[in-house]
Amino acid sequence: MTDGNTTDALTRLEQEGEIAADYLEGLLDIADLDGDIDMDVEGDRASVSIVGDSSSRDLSKLVGRDGEVLEALQELTRLAVHRETGDRSRLMLDIAGFRARKRAELTELGEKAAEEVRGTGQPVKLKPMTPFERKVVHDAVAAAGLRSESEGEEPERRVVVLPAS
Repeated sequence: MTDGNTTDALTRLEQEGEIAADYLEGLLDIADLDGDIDMDVEGDRASVSIVGDSSSRDLSKLVGRDGEVLEALQELTRLAVHRETGDRSRLMLDIAGFRARKRAELTELGEKAAEEVRGTGQPVKLKPMTPFERKVVHDAVAAAGLRSESEGEEPERRVVVLPAS
């Protein structure tokens, strides 16, 4: 990628973040919830976080049980970005640090599964996960030097950690 293309991609991702932030600020106003919007670019995607003060539990309503509401809001935000830009967005949304905490837990799960597979030589099947969750586990397993694959159909799709060949 040339510097011009890198700059163009960064500008496009920053624009996605701005559109998403505007959409989410409107949502917070409608829901009468307090929160600040943080924007960043992580790798090849825009990242937007809604953060509140530590005493505010209101934002947990936007996370929902096991992040279900967060996932839905992420999809709605991606649609708002698509409506404005005409391009499909891979934007990641985090609310009150939920996704960051989940990423840490899943990384640890992937590392432990890799240790187990290394110790037993047998594949380990994990519980069904969302695409985000599976990606984090796959990355952790790869970092541990093993391989993994996904099997099954949504919503029962799961990661299988495999012994080294």
